[in-house]
Amino acid sequence: MKRRAFRINAKDNVATALSEIPAGEEAELIGEAAGEAIRAQERIPIGHKLALRDIPAGEEIRKYGIVIGRATADIEKGSWVHLHVMKSLYDERSEHLDAVTGTPKDIKYE
Repeated sequence: MKRRAFRINAKDNVATALSEIPAGEEAELIGEAAGEAIRAQERIPIGHKLALRDIPAGEEIRKYGIVIGRATADIEKGSWVHLHVMKSLYDERSEHLDAVTGTPKDIKYE
């Protein structure tokens, strides 16, 4: 199966997985990085972001050519970029959501 990830804008430092990318598998980049490829360091779920280069903690995360968040930890090239390693600049509650399920962790359900 051909794995692909979409780099929307040339300024982006992340790409979006168009299918699940297993750890160690290479994905072809399309969009503003057509013809390039990247190897996933860990499983990247479909629709999620992967780092196109090393991103140090505190650096901006760029998607759509704009800043969407900030790295809260060092992110290695090819790694999954999601709420466990970044803070959204658009959703104040994002730090209270489970990174995998999106379920709020600050609300008790009974």
